[in-house]
This record gives sequence, structure tokens and C-alpha cells, in this order.
Amino acid sequence: MESFLNKLSFTSITIATLTLLLLYLKTPQIFINPNPKPHQKFPKSTCDFTHRTFTTINKHNRRIWSTKSWIQTVHSFTIQFQSLQAQKFFSNNSRILVVSAGAGHPVMALNNMGVNDVSGIEVVESHPLVRRADPHNLPFFDKVFDFVFSPYLERALFPARYVREMERTVRDGGACVVAVEECGGKEVEEVVKLFKKSKLLEVKNMTLGGERRTNIVMKVVK
Repeated sequence: MESFLNKLSFTSITIATLTLLLLYLKTPQIFINPNPKPHQKFPKSTCDFTHRTFTTINKHNRRIWSTKSWIQTVHSFTIQFQSLQAQKFFSNNSRILVVSAGAGHPVMALNNMGVNDVSGIEVVESHPLVRRADPHNLPFFDKVFDFVFSPYLERALFPARYVREMERTVRDGGACVVAVEECGGKEVEEVVKLFKKSKLLEVKNMTLGGERRTNIVMKVVK
């Protein structure tokens, strides 16, 4: 009897070992989609299997553009540009570049005024108003714009190179306008010194996007 039990125990162990080995070697038949759709998300719980709507870029933009903060910021840029346009620095037919355009407030302000040829660039794209580009290495030919504007010069990593690129892309007789944190005297002189091919036309303090800033207008000379 004892011999029989020993054989049975040995047989059971052998069968169990072979079963585990087969399970380990067998490839599970599980399919994972290598290209999931953007709106597909893994559920967080067993109750989270309901369909989730995907918000399009256009719908997302409309929500942002309808906020009070967005409208007020665009309005502040519109006031600034209307003043510059009245002084003949640009017209609705001008080719305009906005460097460090942020989310696109100044671009929208110019478009709303009837200026159609406006290019906005920033290190982070904000479609459809702003495209991605390095402001220190602008992807444009020399002297292709009539007017170049930068609302945040103080954020430049290399201000001299940043300004040099602005001047490079503006035609002779065109204007470069930069805005910096509100300042005067020596601070303005330091900014003006960055421009090697332009002369100072105007310095004016104003409010942009709820911040007090100083506008410096330079005219590119031959």
C-alpha cells in the first residue's frame, strides 16, 4: 500500500510540473491595438466604461477665446496696434511678424483689425494662431516683413541674438516694436543698444494683458 501511494504521489507531481511548463510556454492570445484612437482611454474602474466625447481643437479654442480674460487681453493689444497703425507704422496690407506670440492674443488682435498677413511664432505652438519656431533663429528670409512686434522681449534667453533676428527679417524703413516690463531711463537705453540697424522713434508706457509695460518703437534704417 505504501509503495502504491508513493507512485501516485510521484505521478501527480510529474503531471503538475508538465502542466505548469505547458502554461508557461504557451503564448497568450491577447491583441493590443498598436495605434489606439486619440479618444480611447483605459477605464479607471469597472464602472468607467461609458463613452467619452473627444473635444476637438476648434471647440477647445472657442471655449478659451470666449473667456473674459482672453477678450480683455486681445482688446489691450488692439488698442496698442490701433495707435501704431494711426502713426503709419503698418497698414492692413502689411506683412507682420509677432515674435514670442504666446497663446496668440496679439495675432488675433491684428486679424480682428483686418490685417490678414500675420505670422505668429513661439517655442510652443498654439494652433491656429501661433506656429512653433525658435525666436533666436527665425525661419524667414531677410527683409520679408514690414513690421515685427515682440510683446515679451525680457523673456528671451539671448536678447542680442533675438533682436538681431527681428532686424534681419524687417525691410529697410520698416519698424521693430518690443514691449518690456515697465521701465525708463537707463533700462530703455539698454534695450535700444541691442538694436544695431535701427533708430529709436518712440517710448510709451501702456497696459498689455493686465500688466504695465513699456513699448519701444524702432525704425530699421539702411
